[in-house]
Amino acid sequence: MLYQRKGMPEENEIVLCKVTKIYPNSVFVDLLEYNRQGMIHISEVSPGRIRNLRDFVSEGRQIVCKVLRIDYEKGHIDLSLRRVNTTQQREKTDDIKQELKAENLVKAVAKKLGTPVEKVYHEIAPKILTEYPYIYLCFKAVAEKNADLEKMGIPQKMAEELSSAIAEKFKPPRFIIKGEIIMHTYADEGVEKIKTTLLKIEKVSPQVQLTYLGAGRYQIKIEDVDYKPAEKNLEKVESILEEFNDKISTATLSREKTA
Repeated sequence: MLYQRKGMPEENEIVLCKVTKIYPNSVFVDLLEYNRQGMIHISEVSPGRIRNLRDFVSEGRQIVCKVLRIDYEKGHIDLSLRRVNTTQQREKTDDIKQELKAENLVKAVAKKLGTPVEKVYHEIAPKILTEYPYIYLCFKAVAEKNADLEKMGIPQKMAEELSSAIAEKFKPPRFIIKGEIIMHTYADEGVEKIKTTLLKIEKVSPQVQLTYLGAGRYQIKIEDVDYKPAEKNLEKVESILEEFNDKISTATLSREKTA
């Protein structure tokens, strides 16, 4: 992992560690984000009596720990494994997975530029990590058009290549609503009435897409970055369909169930 933080961690911070040595009453680990060592006392590995530490940890295994105490003079870091809850463990693991994804992107761009990975990373990391705790959070902001790498001081060519790769690999999540519209009418100008209604629906938003399925059936797809604007557009479509309904015309919208 290229990602490294400077200095010492803070007390109560959740950190990623790698087990290096196991003794009868303690476990020594490397703090992977800080390039430092820490120690977990047997009492902080797991609640209850422990007969053999190797039943809980093994050398080379990566674990998520909590920083208990720091002796700044001696450089000692006391850690706890048992005080990390499931949510903290999952969040930390997710952060590291996303950061490794960002590093793989940097590696791909470095290869394209014909530049050593370390050189590219050390060019961008100081500039990004002054504003973001992780590189991947900056990349997400770039993908969402909320950050500009060149304005952050990254060389133009490198910024362009990174931004292009980020747009492909860090696409913002999309919320999708799918459904089926069925319209029937016995009006003299029924075809025109249906066409007018469909045009109104398409004008609701560029995020609304209609596909003709045949026999008065249409598939509707609403895709947006969040459920709120998507649901709001769906409500507008439903209002338009309500206007279509009268004694000789009916329009229904059946929403597709999501898993």
